[in-house]
Amino acid sequence: MNPIRYRQPQWNTRLAVAAALGLVVILAGLAWQRQRVHTVLFNITGEEATLPQISGTVQYLLTRLQPPLQTADDVPVQYANVNPYGVNTFLQNEVEPEKREQAMRMIAEAGIKWIRQEFAWEDIEIHGKGDFEDRRHEPYRSAWEKYDHIVDLAEKYDINIMARLSNPPAWTRALTDTVGTFAPPDNIKDYGDFVEAVATRYKGRIPAYQIWNEPNIYPEWGQYPINAEEYTALLKEGYTRIKAVDPDAIVVMGALAATIELDRVRRYAPDGQLISPGGLSDVLFLQQMYDAGAAPYFDVLAMQGYGLWSGPTDRRMQARVLNFSRPLYIRDVMVRNGDAHKAIWLSELGWNTTPPDSGIPPVYGQVSLEQQAHYTVLAYERMQKEWPWLGVGFYWFFKQADDRERDSNPQYYFRMVEPDFTPLPVYHALQAKTAEPAVMYRGRHQAGHWAVQYEGDWQVVDQPPASFGQALRGQADSTARFTFEGSQLSIVAAGPGRLQVQVDDRPAEELSLGHGFARHPIATDLPNTAHRVRLVVLDGPVWVDEYIVENRPSRLLKRLGSGAMVLAALAGLAVWWDRRQSEGT
Repeated sequence: MNPIRYRQPQWNTRLAVAAALGLVVILAGLAWQRQRVHTVLFNITGEEATLPQISGTVQYLLTRLQPPLQTADDVPVQYANVNPYGVNTFLQNEVEPEKREQAMRMIAEAGIKWIRQEFAWEDIEIHGKGDFEDRRHEPYRSAWEKYDHIVDLAEKYDINIMARLSNPPAWTRALTDTVGTFAPPDNIKDYGDFVEAVATRYKGRIPAYQIWNEPNIYPEWGQYPINAEEYTALLKEGYTRIKAVDPDAIVVMGALAATIELDRVRRYAPDGQLISPGGLSDVLFLQQMYDAGAAPYFDVLAMQGYGLWSGPTDRRMQARVLNFSRPLYIRDVMVRNGDAHKAIWLSELGWNTTPPDSGIPPVYGQVSLEQQAHYTVLAYERMQKEWPWLGVGFYWFFKQADDRERDSNPQYYFRMVEPDFTPLPVYHALQAKTAEPAVMYRGRHQAGHWAVQYEGDWQVVDQPPASFGQALRGQADSTARFTFEGSQLSIVAAGPGRLQVQVDDRPAEELSLGHGFARHPIATDLPNTAHRVRLVVLDGPVWVDEYIVENRPSRLLKRLGSGAMVLAALAGLAVWWDRRQSEGT
């Protein structure tokens, strides 16, 4: 008979102990100030309560042991230099033109420079192929009328439109709406004709078009199984039609919905209970799109950016957990497929304020109106400071035309403004944020970055050697001013002209430029704070391609890195010891 031996705990138990010890090390280093600890942990986990902060920090440290994602933060990215403030609008549902204008005026007063506005196919080519008359009510009128008004208003209030082209009319499918009101058309050429009609009508007036919405989840692909190859074919059709009539337009991919679903079809049990909502992981769907040859057919990748149950500072990276850090996974797929030069835009972002006593299930998370306002501002800050490859974030949403969904649909509680135009705290918070001076943060930024103010004779000209084939040409006495935050600044430019450069209150210096584009250091070894820059063209012409901002790692990141290293060492020791004990038994 063999003697009974005590069995050592399994290695995952030891790993949990190691995680707790690692957490103790980090907390001990920060324990001198309670509020600072709370702030640091919120900036790691996006959680505000103490216990979720502690649990979330352990989860974060464990994810730090995973191989790092490839985000290619140090490469030039096209269409990431635009003003980042956007909002979703439903202006097509406002019957009175005066209300459309009031909405656009309030958006402009909030400092928001982009709207994502649906140009609904079913609302424009309503009754049949090539029929753009609206005969649903008398008197009959052009179906373009209200969309023309929306475009006119955008120009009047200096707002850019990203037109979402989706929602096919029933006549585009032999099975009409029985396969879903959002189902793709039987013939994608019909979609191409519609897209071309919109792009032709608004050429030079609408800067960006989005091809569909959330093709990776139900019901946005109708009752059909989710299919990346089929969506890629639709994307190609839309892209080629737009570029044929408006080559300068930005073509944006249909927004990927953040989901961990793997069932491509919505499924129910025999008793009618929902088994699977239907959808395919955004990460997997995107890779399948690349495999289907999608890369040449979009200028900007779009995805949704909801925070759901945690704040925008939640840095936990777990593939089956959805939080505001989700763009890092999508960026990793883009980089691995050779698309590091493309930007991500967030087609929707926000936090939900469904009242606790409403009886409506809080399926999108639940925060207070004050938290919604605070989180939204922090989200835009994180986008700008940490993700140099991310461009516009479109808040979901500005307002509904009425309050019919107030007591039934949790989506109603993302709104920024009530149907009667009463602004909520998130509106005022974002208005205050956009009023702050623009800042250029870490990354490689195109010369047309929204934070730069140009005065004098500057023109966008074709320059094949530049990052994306164009550069800003400045003549003598032209100036550029901007604020950047970082420890180093360089400029990628070409001459033969000369620049005068001044950083903060330091003496101005001259910079002679050669004929070819080259990187020229402007300031080094600065503190990681905000710095003012003024460039003056002494002798023209000069061509400016990029500004490159770098900074030193923050003390917080150093502490986190050290803590993760301690945790990794403890975890490794625990695994080794457990295996040794197992071999001994």
